[in-house]
Amino acid sequence: MAEQSFSIENTGVIVVDVQADFTELKSGALAVPGADAQYIDEVGKATRRFQEQGLPIYFTKDWHPADHVSFFTNNPGTKPFQEIEIEEGRTQVMWPPHCVQNTPGAEILINIKGPVETVETGTNPKFDSYSGFLDDGGNKTDLDRLLRRDGIRKLIIYGLATDYCVKATVFHAVEHGYQVELLADLCRGLSPETSDSAIREMESKGVTISKG
Repeated sequence: MAEQSFSIENTGVIVVDVQADFTELKSGALAVPGADAQYIDEVGKATRRFQEQGLPIYFTKDWHPADHVSFFTNNPGTKPFQEIEIEEGRTQVMWPPHCVQNTPGAEILINIKGPVETVETGTNPKFDSYSGFLDDGGNKTDLDRLLRRDGIRKLIIYGLATDYCVKATVFHAVEHGYQVELLADLCRGLSPETSDSAIREMESKGVTISKG
């Protein structure tokens, strides 16, 4: 992995949605290609190394209620990955049920010792949520408050998936005024094309892209 350009001071690490349902390792409901045992091991080692260096760690955790609007099973007549209009001017991708609260699929697979903050996303049944900062309805999570409490101004971000939750979290981090470095080699996306496009978009917003 590339050497990091950030110093320890005022820097935090956000690990995005490295949960069972998003991994091939656990045959997850929305498994991201390449999110296998080797990937989980690499993310775990990197995260532990950052923590040993004194950087605070923040996990985002998709945490859906069973009646979530994004589940195709809650929208009769729809199919997985279909996009529908759920109200005027508002569309929604129909996802297979995933990361349901208090189920094995919602488990974060990175084990580290010591303090860590976990921020739950997607908890409102009426709104989908890709970003660690806020959902599609503009409802904020606790992430920004925690970062500001800890004096964080710079962020190292990686996780799943590059073209969805990582991208959204990075975009909102920039909008909130944080300096961001994406560790692309510790991300996996749904497709090479959309992942490459997402990385280009992030770079265009001033994000530093590090690759191994």
